[in-house]
Amino acid sequence: MNWLEFFQFGSVNVRTVTLGCMVIGLSAGVLGCFAFLRRRSLLGDALAHAALPGVCVAFMLTGTRDPLVIMLGAVVACWLGAVSIDAITRYTRCKEESALGMVLSVFFGVGILLLTHIQHTGGAAQAGLERFLFGQAAAMRPHDLRVLSIASVLMLAATAVGYRHFKLASFDPQFMDALNLPRRWASLAMATLLVLAVAIGLQAVGVVLMAAMLVTPAAAARYWTHHLSVMLALAGVFGAISGAIGAYISYLQAGMPTGPWMVVAVSLIFGVSVLFAPKQGLVARGLRARRFRQRTAEENLLRTLYRLGEDRKDWEQAHTSGSLIQYRPMDTAVLLRVMGRLERQGLVYEPEEGLFQLTAQGLERAARLTRLHRLWELYLTQKLNLPADHVHADAEEIEHILTPELEAHLVASLEEPARDPHARAIPEDKE
Repeated sequence: MNWLEFFQFGSVNVRTVTLGCMVIGLSAGVLGCFAFLRRRSLLGDALAHAALPGVCVAFMLTGTRDPLVIMLGAVVACWLGAVSIDAITRYTRCKEESALGMVLSVFFGVGILLLTHIQHTGGAAQAGLERFLFGQAAAMRPHDLRVLSIASVLMLAATAVGYRHFKLASFDPQFMDALNLPRRWASLAMATLLVLAVAIGLQAVGVVLMAAMLVTPAAAARYWTHHLSVMLALAGVFGAISGAIGAYISYLQAGMPTGPWMVVAVSLIFGVSVLFAPKQGLVARGLRARRFRQRTAEENLLRTLYRLGEDRKDWEQAHTSGSLIQYRPMDTAVLLRVMGRLERQGLVYEPEEGLFQLTAQGLERAARLTRLHRLWELYLTQKLNLPADHVHADAEEIEHILTPELEAHLVASLEEPARDPHARAIPEDKE
């Protein structure tokens, strides 16, 4: 069954569950970004576990499993957990990770005790209360969806209103203090929104898995962008997609839980992001590293050809692969592959088979690389007082990444030098 048929022919309950899971994923993804950026990802896990005693107390006081009542109980318990973490960190010698561990275990332990007590009372109303441990999205009703949607809209609106303060508190709290902005209140507001995100997600995902819905969409989105606004949008989309996938799979396969499939789906999205994100993904980074290695090998051979012709001031002389390897040791097959690429770029040509010579364009490129190499050698010897025989290897690496701006700085700092530390001429800048 495709997605269109899923929404057309699915029951009202199916659409309710799907939309509810998407709302939960959207809210958790957006609000989890701030915890992720502040390196407080485990806070979501601690708050999710701290919500369980609040759920139990709310039920014991009211005798109802109304989502609004349960949510209020979860919010109060999560809030107490957040305050406890802050108090332990501030007034004791315990670090934050220790406070998180203590609050998580103590609150969750109390919650399990209360849940066990409720189940032993034998009341009919307590049936299904244990779903808040692992979630049970299938029990979601239209009334639940309305409550979740209203809470989600309010949380996202509050995020939009406080966006500037939240951004500063996440990236530069010291600058926020310098501007005399309320950093503590901003942190408090972020913690409150995180508490609400945890509370609305308990029914579908449960206290055990809720942390994954807070952290994983944000971690996946971080691979795709360096802009916070885009990251928030992507995290929300990833969370919503995982909610839809979880509901879809649980609909197709009877008995499959929605919450765990939401976590599996968002984890797959994270895996795809880690591998295939265009700038930070492993594949893209591997390709960039491979291209850099290829360019480095090409530029090294160009400079080698320049150096071989420098003694006689004759750069029109062709050189054999053996003479190149003698000056720059490498495998013959590798050298021929690199020379083939240089030939296709118009930087080198073969006047005869097995002989290699710089073209006019290749000579210009090789002279510039030699210029950068020798400028850096001179900088290291004059400014850092390194011995002349210790700077070649470092210059071999830096010459490939020196920008025109850095070159201009080197020239100005060295006062238009003409010779390198070894008394060799520094080629002039032809650009």
